[in-house]
Amino acid sequence: AAEVGSVEDLELEDVLQIGYGGVRCAESGGPEPGVGCAGRGVITAINFLEEEGAYVPDLDFVFYDVLGDVVCGGFAMPIRENKAQET
Repeated sequence: AAEVGSVEDLELEDVLQIGYGGVRCAESGGPEPGVGCAGRGVITAINFLEEEGAYVPDLDFVFYDVLGDVVCGGFAMPIRENKAQET
């Protein structure tokens, strides 16, 4: 299990790994089940990746694998802020 902490305690290297073929992979995790809003985690993760320079100019595609429901609205954030398009 992940250690308890906050985004302020993280460095980009803590969440971003280079995988097969140079694919960059990031995992944001989420709140403890039944506590908090997982959608808020989506917003926090994308903001963190932007602030830490993860979205480099040579990226061809960015895929977000998030839940399809909108219990608290956060899951739709990438589309709402033009950071993604639904396909």
